[in-house]
Amino acid sequence: MDRIAEHKTRCAGLVAGFRTAKSQGIPVGLEKTTSNLFRRREQGVKRRLNVHSFDHVLHIDLDRMTADVEAMTTYGALVDETLRYGLLPAVVPQLKTITVGGALSGLGIESSSFKYGLVHETVEEMDVLTGNGCIITCSACKNRDLFFGFPNSYGAFGYALRIKVRLVPAKPYISLNHTRFSKRSDFFGYLDDLCDRHGDQNLDFLDGTIFGPDEMYVTQARFTDDAPQVSDYTYRDIYYRSIQRKQNDWLTSKDYIWRWDTDWFWCSKHFGVQTPAIRFFAKWALNSRTYQSLMRLSQRLLPESATVESVIQDVHVPIENAEALCDFLLSDIGITPVWMCPFRTSASIYHLCGLKTNQVYINFGFWDVVPTVHEKGHYNKMIEREVAGLGGRKGLYSTSFYDPETFWSLYDRPQYEELKKRHDPDRVFPDLYAKCVGRA
Repeated sequence: MDRIAEHKTRCAGLVAGFRTAKSQGIPVGLEKTTSNLFRRREQGVKRRLNVHSFDHVLHIDLDRMTADVEAMTTYGALVDETLRYGLLPAVVPQLKTITVGGALSGLGIESSSFKYGLVHETVEEMDVLTGNGCIITCSACKNRDLFFGFPNSYGAFGYALRIKVRLVPAKPYISLNHTRFSKRSDFFGYLDDLCDRHGDQNLDFLDGTIFGPDEMYVTQARFTDDAPQVSDYTYRDIYYRSIQRKQNDWLTSKDYIWRWDTDWFWCSKHFGVQTPAIRFFAKWALNSRTYQSLMRLSQRLLPESATVESVIQDVHVPIENAEALCDFLLSDIGITPVWMCPFRTSASIYHLCGLKTNQVYINFGFWDVVPTVHEKGHYNKMIEREVAGLGGRKGLYSTSFYDPETFWSLYDRPQYEELKKRHDPDRVFPDLYAKCVGRA
């Protein structure tokens, strides 16, 4: 109860600070210690609210299998807490530095999403500080408009302060099976079959890795009480390379959850730390927080290059169009490896996500730089057009190039404007298009 009382005190202070900022007519943003946005942002004049202290796990309800957390709580901290009770959040995004609030206001995903959906579909309740200067509690039954409009809003209506997330039972270990495919039709057909059996209790996690046109792997993973041996990918060994070498593998549940964090999937190569000699002395630096800091530093100090284009994207297409998108990515973009993660949407409509209900989608994650002689954004614009043509959507955490008409045709402007009018009528918070495309 002390944690709840302290949370309420922090909320009262934040509301007071917000109302002062609002009275000054200055746009409001957040001052925080972590961000997994990959788009460059302008440093415009804003009154920044300090939310550093909103990083506590407030309560674990073992009977209802939920956790109440503050929005700046990282999944690294939340997982440490829930594993003490043999539990995990239903969906844990890939990096320890991702915050619960960030995953909710964006589109968080991981290999349990084929069963549970995206992160926001595992949220049962939230408290939001809106542009009206009040804190609103919302759920599927209460203040439904904000509850179903908040995901993918990136703070356009307000900021979540408390979030109740669903938990699931965990076991000490996870066994993995990597199945190789050389034909894309077989690869996606196998995934489709597994997603059709998403209620199968013997399968807890499902994702895939594409290394090339004829080398693709489906990884199935299951909780288990014991393991004949346990691999460690937190130091010398690199997880994504093991997929090509091992058909079967075992990890502790915690190490499985963070299997991608040590090397930022495979992007640690850009910082040289996949070199064995450097890796030997750099164990302390092998984590997403280090790479995030280095990326932020390079964005501040280095101009955008005219000879290479940064292509950092997560895109989602219906499973029936996944093979077509894969063909396009391999032939026209040329980035490998590609992470692939299926997810199933629920029967609920989340207005700004642009995804159909009760639909299996395939998420493709690809992150690299591409040599270019074209105009700025050439390859990213190609991706945006192709994804939209295949009935898909993209994550807005990375750079976007949509013109306003196209953007709002994808992300439901009428519903957005209605929510903005109701919860931020004075437009204290930046507009969604301005944030995600205009770098506000």
